[in-house]
Parts: sequence; C-alpha cells; structure tokens
Amino acid sequence: MEYLDFELPIKELEEQLDKCMVIGEESDVDVTETCKQIDKKLTETRKEIYKNLTAWQRVQLSRHPSRPYTMDYINAICGDTWLELHGDRNVKDDKAMVGGLGKIGDQSFMFIGQQKGYNTKTRQYRNFGMANPEGYRKALRLMKSAEKFGIPVVTLIDTPGAYPGLEAEERGQGEAIARNILEMTRLKVPIICIVIGEGASGGALGIGVGDKMLMLENSWYSVISPENCSSILWRSWEFKEKAAEALKLTATDSKKLKVIDEIIKEPIGGAHSNREKIFKTVSDAIVKTYDEFKNLSPKELVKNRMEKYSHMGVYNG
Repeated sequence: MEYLDFELPIKELEEQLDKCMVIGEESDVDVTETCKQIDKKLTETRKEIYKNLTAWQRVQLSRHPSRPYTMDYINAICGDTWLELHGDRNVKDDKAMVGGLGKIGDQSFMFIGQQKGYNTKTRQYRNFGMANPEGYRKALRLMKSAEKFGIPVVTLIDTPGAYPGLEAEERGQGEAIARNILEMTRLKVPIICIVIGEGASGGALGIGVGDKMLMLENSWYSVISPENCSSILWRSWEFKEKAAEALKLTATDSKKLKVIDEIIKEPIGGAHSNREKIFKTVSDAIVKTYDEFKNLSPKELVKNRMEKYSHMGVYNG
C-alpha cells in the first residue's frame, strides 16, 4: 500500500502492529495487550489526521494511485448489466471518456465518465483522463440516446482537465465542451453528476451540468488545478498549497458556495481504504437522487435545472 507524506504516522503504527503480531506468533510472549494499545493509537491517529485535512491534502487523496476510477465504480455498481458504447460517429472512440448502459436494480442508467489509467501503459492509453473533443461528442451522443429512450444519465467526473493539445483545439475542443453544457441544461431526462476524484476546469464542466451535483468528500472541483494556479500567480509550483486554500476547491467549500448540492462521505482514509463501502455508498446516492427527480415531467426538469444554474454566482452586497 502507498502512503502520502501526511499518512506516514499511520504507516509507522501499522508497521509496529505488524511486528508486534509477528513476535506474538513466533514466541511464547503474550503481546495481546501491547497490540491492543497500538491498535487503539492507530485508530485515534487515523481519526485525527483525516479529520483535519488541508485543501492540498484532499487534492493529494483525490489523486491517490489506489483510488477507484470511473470503471471501478461502474463495474461494481452495474456488474454484468454493463454495456459499454463506443465512438462519436465522427472522428474516433476517445479512450479517456467512457460511457454505456447499466442497471442498478431494475432501473437502467446511462453512465458517462472520464477514465484514468492504472500504470504507465494504461495512462497513455487513457490519455491520463483528459478527453479530446470526440470524447465530449461521444458523451453528448450517449446523452441524446438516453433522452430518446427516457433513461436517466449519471456522470462520473475525474479529470485533470480537457486535453490541451494542438490537435484537440483544431478539432474544436472549446466548442465541444460549450455544446455539451448547452445541451445538458435542456436534456429532458434526470442528470446526476458526481465528482469522484479531480474535477478540473472545462474538462469537468463538459459532463458536469445536472439536476444534482454530488462530490465525494476527498475530491476537488475548480476552474484550475492548484499547481497551474500557483504557476500563473507566483511563476512557481511551490505555492500549490496556498493556491489550493485560496481556490476553495474542496467539497465543503463547494457546498458552502452552493456550487454543489451534496457531499458523499468517504471511509476514514479515503475511498481506496474501503472500496466495497464507497461503491455501495455511491450506488445508494444515485438511487436516492434519482427518486427525487423520477416523477418530474421533462418540462419541470429543464425549468428547475435552468433556474439552479442561473442563480449561481448571484451576490447580494
């Protein structure tokens, strides 16, 4: 298991506990009481560390290499009912953007999300979760198909941003994202958006307009990453922690600013520390949220969605 810098006290205690148990197994010495004390200290340390995380530490957790990605959630939630759909019917199939049909219970959903890789090879294959224009056009095609058949849409957001390459701009990256934002505001089926990791810039907004916006506790959602913000303001990445605080990018800050609607609690230690639990929590959140909107007419859905976004950023001084 990999540990982040602020998790090192946990690592030390876990190693102590392992050594204590080994001594107990290999000798006649009774170490039960010692193991209990270390375990108690470990539990207290975990609670203390994860209760007081800074904005930058939450960014680090959102990028943890063991953190579940979009396909992990989809496979766990949908199981054998998952059917992936490919291509934008124009350029190609963008591997950074995945989508398809799946069921939770008896209810079908159209799942769409950015997918990152697990190692060097798959990260390159998935373009590090940064979609090209054809990825957003694929997402829009799937959303339009869902609308045609009255299927609710679930988007899982996890991207460091849309791909900023020259070829992406040549094929209309900005237009593709803008088109998705426009079409999602008037889609006639319920849309549930969940930030499961990184929610950066227009890359997140391209699939981030919905009736309800949810965020995992240790995810972030902002117009720019802390590193890029730091490099613009201070000409260096060294101020990324300061930038993370200033950007108000955590789930708590986003809820306070009414950019999102609800925070999904993670297990202590982050989503990767108890995958089964977080998969169940996210699945329950999707079903609960869908129940709020399933009886609304298409006209009501669009009206409420338009009103929700038109009220964002309004300030009464």
